[in-house]
Amino acid sequence: MKTYKLIGILGLIGILGLFASCKKDSTFNVDGDCKIESLVLDEIYRGVVDHAARTVVVGVPVVHDDHLMTITTLDLSAGAAATPGQGAKVNMTSPIVIHVENGSVYQDYKVSVKHDEARILSFVLNEKYIGIIDQVANTITVSVPVGTDVKTLIPTIKTTEGATLTPAAGIPCDFTNPVDFTVTYNTASTTYKVTVKEKGNPVVLYLGLAETMSQLNDEEQEAVTWMLSNIEHSDYASFADLAAGRVVMTDCKVIWWHFHKDGGLEGKAAFEANAPEAVDYTVLDKLKEFYQAGGSFLLTRYAVNLPFYLGEAECFPNNAWGGNEADAERVNSPWEFAITGHTDHALWQNLTMDPTALEHVYTCDAGYRITNSTAQYHIGTDWGGYDNRDVFFEKTGAVDIAGGTDAVVAWEFSRTAEHGAIICIGSGCYDWYTVADPSEYSSYYHANVAKITENAFNYLKQ
Repeated sequence: MKTYKLIGILGLIGILGLFASCKKDSTFNVDGDCKIESLVLDEIYRGVVDHAARTVVVGVPVVHDDHLMTITTLDLSAGAAATPGQGAKVNMTSPIVIHVENGSVYQDYKVSVKHDEARILSFVLNEKYIGIIDQVANTITVSVPVGTDVKTLIPTIKTTEGATLTPAAGIPCDFTNPVDFTVTYNTASTTYKVTVKEKGNPVVLYLGLAETMSQLNDEEQEAVTWMLSNIEHSDYASFADLAAGRVVMTDCKVIWWHFHKDGGLEGKAAFEANAPEAVDYTVLDKLKEFYQAGGSFLLTRYAVNLPFYLGEAECFPNNAWGGNEADAERVNSPWEFAITGHTDHALWQNLTMDPTALEHVYTCDAGYRITNSTAQYHIGTDWGGYDNRDVFFEKTGAVDIAGGTDAVVAWEFSRTAEHGAIICIGSGCYDWYTVADPSEYSSYYHANVAKITENAFNYLKQ
C-alpha cells in the first residue's frame, strides 16, 4: 500500500481548490483559461475589465440608448468561447452576464454600462467645514461659525475620477455671495451652486470623538451628514470642543452621539479605552449639567454605555458585538427588530412597515451589507443577570421600548423633574452606512433609520 506525506495531500487539496470555482465536470483542463481580455460595444465603447471581481464596466455618453448594443469586440483567453459572443445584440439597460468556457472550466463576468457623470463628491472649506451636497438640485451648503471670514476660504474638493473643475480647488475663494463650481468629464458637465452661511446656536448637537466631521469613520459621518442636511439648527462638535467651552449650549435641547467601532465594544473597560474623551471629568460635568437642566440625549450603537456616567444605574449592556465595515455581512432578506407592546411609542410612527408584521420595524433590504454592531441586553434565566423585564427595570431604571422575548434592543430613561430624557438604540439593525454598491440593494426599508432618528429628535425636544 502506498503512503503519502501530509504536505503532498495538502498540496493536492490546494490545487483542486484553485480550480473549484470554475470546474465544470469531473474532467477538467488545467491549462485552459477563461477570461475576458477586452470588450468593446458598438465599435467605440471599450470596457474596463476587473478579473478579480469578474466585472466589465463600459463607459457611454450621458445621453445614450442602451437598449440594443452590439458586442463588436470580445477578446478571450486562447481556446475560450463565450455566450453571448462577439457580434451578439444585447440589451444593456441592466447588467448582463457573459459566460466564458474553456475546456472544462468556466467563469461568468457581469457586464454593465455606466453613463458619463461629472459630480462633486465631497466639498470641505478650510479642511474643517463640510459642505452638504444636494445631487438633485446641484447645490452645496456650508455652515460656518458666526464671525468667520468668508472672503478667503480654501475649498478641498473631491470629484468624479478624471474630471476637471472650474474654479480649481485649493485656491482661496470669496464666498460672500454664492459661487458656481463646474465639473466636466467626457460628455458630462454639472454646475454646483455653493452657498456659505453662518450657523446659529444648535438645538440638536451631534457630539463625536473626532476633532472635525471629516475625521469621523464612514458610519458616523453618514449619520452626521444626514442630520446636517435634514434637521434645522443642528451642528457637529467634538467632546474636546465641549470641554474647552467652544460650543454654545444656550439653545441646545438634544445631544446625539452615534458611536461606531469596528469589531464591536463590550463592557466598561473597552468603552473607556476607546472613548476616553467622552468620560473626561470636564466633559462629564458639562453633560451632567445639561442633563440635569432638562436636556435630553439620543445615544445609538456603543454610545448607549454613556448613561452610566450620567448617574443612571447599571447601564452597560450585557450582550455586545460587531463586525468590520470592510467585510460586512450581506443580508439575504430584510432585517428587523420587534416593537411588540410598544407600537404606539413616538419613535415607531410613520415608518415604512410590512403590513403583515406591524409589530416589527425593518431597517434594511436584501443585498445590504451590515456590521451588525450591537449593544443590547439579554433577557432570560439562562445567563446575563436579567431574568425578565421587571429585573431589567429594577437594575437599570430604564423602560424597554423594543426587543424580542430574549432581548432589549432599545430603551428609555424617562424625563423627570430632575433631568431630561435619554433614548438608547443598541440594535444592530440601526445602521447608517454600507459598503455595498447601491445597485446591489434597494432602500425600501433603510429610510426607516433616518425616520426613527427624526422621530427621536422631535420627541426629545418637547
